[in-house]
Amino acid sequence: MKKLSLFLSLLITFVACSKTEKPTNTPALNTERLIEDIQFISSDMTQGRLVGTEGNRYAREYIVGRFNEIGIEPYGDDYEHPFEFTRRNGDKRTGVNVIGIDQGTSDSVIVITAHYDHLGVRDSLIYNGADDNASGTAGLIAIMDYFSKTEQNHTLIFAALDGEEGGLRGARALVQDSVLMDKVVLNINMDMIAQNDKNELYAVGTYHYPQLKPVLENVITGDVSLLFGHDTPEDGNQDWTSQSDHYPFHEMGIPFIYFGVEDHEYYHKATDEFETIPQEFYKSSVQVILNAVLEFDKR
Repeated sequence: MKKLSLFLSLLITFVACSKTEKPTNTPALNTERLIEDIQFISSDMTQGRLVGTEGNRYAREYIVGRFNEIGIEPYGDDYEHPFEFTRRNGDKRTGVNVIGIDQGTSDSVIVITAHYDHLGVRDSLIYNGADDNASGTAGLIAIMDYFSKTEQNHTLIFAALDGEEGGLRGARALVQDSVLMDKVVLNINMDMIAQNDKNELYAVGTYHYPQLKPVLENVITGDVSLLFGHDTPEDGNQDWTSQSDHYPFHEMGIPFIYFGVEDHEYYHKATDEFETIPQEFYKSSVQVILNAVLEFDKR
């Protein structure tokens, strides 16, 4: 991670000068490509995307290809940022985060995250993880595509993180970059944002950072019910504060909002497939999260 720190200041200075000028018209969320992305990332071809496997690498190559196609600048000298970690059984693994940067008019940074890894293959069953978390990864790509076509105030870091399952490894590697963290004012994390039959999406974190709640209350939500909760000590094992990649940011005192749905019948099962995703809710969910990013960018 050390090389990231060396490049951030230069990127903040030079990215705006090197990028193609963005269009002045307001873009729309590309929901057709959103569906294509979640379908591929959660397909059998990626073999459940377990960190350190060929299937995970195949998914990562697709994600890198989308970053490159959209035209976002790499963070550092490459989109791919490997990190090493040791599993509980003593095995050493290498994960790879995929990170891009979109320069705003300010050096203040909002980091948008979603993990792309999942559980791999177990007992000959592929755990494709459509909701967990191909949904968040495809949503991140869609939001990145939107901002590639318009101007914003904050500098945006888009990080598709590896190794979330089993220790939030990619997020912990990312927050070690002290130069970046000194500029980060907010983390927006997406993890399981597609699977809900009540059109309910949670925005978690306002218990810890109540100043963020009024911003979210201004978000246009359409048919989606944007709910608050799952972030107090009284919630017990339903307190999601430490349960996804926003937690390492929170440990550093960086405000976060985590968008996600409640656990469902497909959670961490081989039945978490693309075919089970309610597509209209998913599209609306990503639109709500985009609207939230736009609201936070105004502050």
